[in-house]
Amino acid sequence: MQNNNSNLLNQNFDDFDHNHLWHPYTTLPAQYSNIVIDHADGVYLYTKSGEQLIDGMSSWWSATHGYNHPKLNDAVHNQLDKMAHVMFGGLTHQPAIDLGKKLLSIVPQGLDAIFYADSGSIAVEVALKMALQYQLTHNQPNRNQIATTRSGYYGDTWHAMSICDPETGMHSIYGKQLPVQLFVDKPDAGYNTPLAASTRDDLCTFFEQNQHDMAAFIIEPIVQGAGGMRFYSPEYLKLLRNLCHKYDILLIADEIASGFGRTGKMFACQHADISPDIMTVGKALTGGYMTFAATLCQRHVADSIANSQYSALMHGPTFMGNPLACSVALASIKLIEDNDYPQRALNIEKQLKKRLEPLNSCEQVADVRVLGAIGVIELYDPVNMPRFQKLLIKNKVWIRPFGKLVYIMPPIIMTDEEVSLLCERLTQVLMDYF
Repeated sequence: MQNNNSNLLNQNFDDFDHNHLWHPYTTLPAQYSNIVIDHADGVYLYTKSGEQLIDGMSSWWSATHGYNHPKLNDAVHNQLDKMAHVMFGGLTHQPAIDLGKKLLSIVPQGLDAIFYADSGSIAVEVALKMALQYQLTHNQPNRNQIATTRSGYYGDTWHAMSICDPETGMHSIYGKQLPVQLFVDKPDAGYNTPLAASTRDDLCTFFEQNQHDMAAFIIEPIVQGAGGMRFYSPEYLKLLRNLCHKYDILLIADEIASGFGRTGKMFACQHADISPDIMTVGKALTGGYMTFAATLCQRHVADSIANSQYSALMHGPTFMGNPLACSVALASIKLIEDNDYPQRALNIEKQLKKRLEPLNSCEQVADVRVLGAIGVIELYDPVNMPRFQKLLIKNKVWIRPFGKLVYIMPPIIMTDEEVSLLCERLTQVLMDYF
C-alpha cells in the first residue's frame, strides 16, 4: 500500500509537532503549542525564536548539573569511542562495574545488589517483582499485594500505575483494569510536623489488618512528588521501617525524584536514618543525559530469589546496563560528591524560603513550602496552563506546573544570583497571572 503521507515533509516545524507528536499528558493535537528549544547551556534553555529562559525544572528534576556540562560530555564522548552499547545478557563491562561500586559506596547501609533498568518507572516494576518473588520464596503466595500511602506517584507503567493514588492520581481512568493494591491515608503534611498519635495508630492498625496480604510497602521518602509535592516527617518513615521489619514485609523506598542530594541529604531515607530493603534511583543518576535507572536491594532479598525454585529474576531490558548511560552516571555521581550537592541544596533552601515565602500573603496562594532545592507554591485553583505558559516565556523563565501546584526544582549548580533571578522572574509571572 502506498504511503500517502509524503505531504508531511512540507509541513513546517511547529505544525508537524503540534499535529503528530504526542507530548506528556496531552491530547493530540495539543491544546496549545510547545516551546521549541534550540539548545541549552548551564541553567538556561534557548528557544528557537531567541529567548533565554532560566530553568526552574531541571528537565523534570533530572538535569541536576544543568546542561552541556563538560565533564558529562567528556564521559559520553570517551565511552562512545569504545562502544555505545553491548547486551548485558552473558556479558559485562567496566562502566557497569565502576558505577556499581560507586553506587554501593553512597547508598544507605545494607543495599548491595543492583539491577540496572531503563527508566524510573521500570525500576519500580523491577522492585515490585523482587518483592513478590521474595514472598513466594518464603511460602507466602497470598502476600501478593503492594501497600502504599495515598498521594503517591510511581510512574506510568502498568503496576507502577496501580500504586499511584487511585482517586486523585493521574491514572484513575484505568482503575478497574489495574491490579488492586492496598492504600493507607497519606502522611501528615510538614517536614517538621510531629507525627500525630492518630496517624501512628492508623498505620499500625493498617499493618496488623493487612499483614497477610502485603508483599511490600512502597513509599517516596520524605517528599511525595508528582502526587502532590508534599513533605512529611522523618518520624513517619522510621515508624514504617519498624512495622515492615516487625511483620517481615519489604520496605521499598522510591528515591527516583529525591535521590542524589535534592532534599539536603544524599538520599531522602537518610533524614530518618533508615535503610530500605529495596530502593529505586533514576532522574539525576545520569544528570539528565539519558534514560537510566537502578533498583537496589539488600542481600537477603537477592539471596531469596537466587535460592528459590524460580532462581532467576525474570526481567531483562534490551538496554540494561548500557555503557554510555553507566559512564555518564558515574561522572554525574562524582560531580555530586565532589561538589557536595546535599549542602548546595541546603543553601538553595535558604534562598527559596526567603524569596518564596512572602507569596503566602497572596490571596490566591494556599501554601508555600520548601525543602532542600524544592520550592512549592500551592494555589487554591488549578493553573490555566496556556495562559500561564505565555507569561513564563514573557518573563524568560521555565517551569511546568500541574494542577494547583506551581513548583521549582532548579539545577543544584545554580549560583545565589541565579536562584535569586529564578525566584524574581517566577514571582513576576505569578503577579501577572493573579
